[in-house]
Amino acid sequence: METIAAFLEGPFWYFSAAVFVVGVVGRLALALSLGSSKSLSVPRGSASAGAVRAVFSRFVPRRDFYRRIRLEVIAGYAFHVGLFVLLFFAAPHVEFYKEYILGFGWPTMPRWAFIVVSEIAFAGLIVLWLRRLLHPVSRKLSDAGDHIGSILIFFVMLTGCLALGEDHESLRLIHLFLAQLLLIYFPFSSLMHTFTFVFSRGYIGAGFAHHGVKA
Repeated sequence: METIAAFLEGPFWYFSAAVFVVGVVGRLALALSLGSSKSLSVPRGSASAGAVRAVFSRFVPRRDFYRRIRLEVIAGYAFHVGLFVLLFFAAPHVEFYKEYILGFGWPTMPRWAFIVVSEIAFAGLIVLWLRRLLHPVSRKLSDAGDHIGSILIFFVMLTGCLALGEDHESLRLIHLFLAQLLLIYFPFSSLMHTFTFVFSRGYIGAGFAHHGVKA
């Protein structure tokens, strides 16, 4: 067990972190290097303002669309916000960042809050995944990579919750190993939308503003 722990907390951690960082930076750099065709039309609005407006305005769906996608919106926010809180305010994670990445920590949420947020995030993820599996359109738009990402995240979260007691070393190591697999998989999957959504929204918003269209 000590040998496995040393491997996961040492060489494999550095390898997975390097793949994640290099992969994410590389994909973002490639996307930005492609550039865009120059618009020959007369600017009718600020492209920069349009980009910023589109990035933030799209966090809230239009009212006429919301009635049709209410379940996806609620589940999406439950999962994404819940996962964000778990990643950055769960005590074991903050301790990990302090020891292996940043060298400092910050206040963490209590155990009861961890349990509540975990349940909310789990509910959101399961609803989204079932929607992907059962809805005829979502099922056709989804590929194997989408399901692999959902499955990995599910088991990373599950093993993290099971290891919360901190007295089961094997569960902690399984959680760490799965999280590292997720880091390696991340840059090569649709999970990259974690970063690319800002650029895609901004690009569309800038184009609309340039042409005088209110996005």
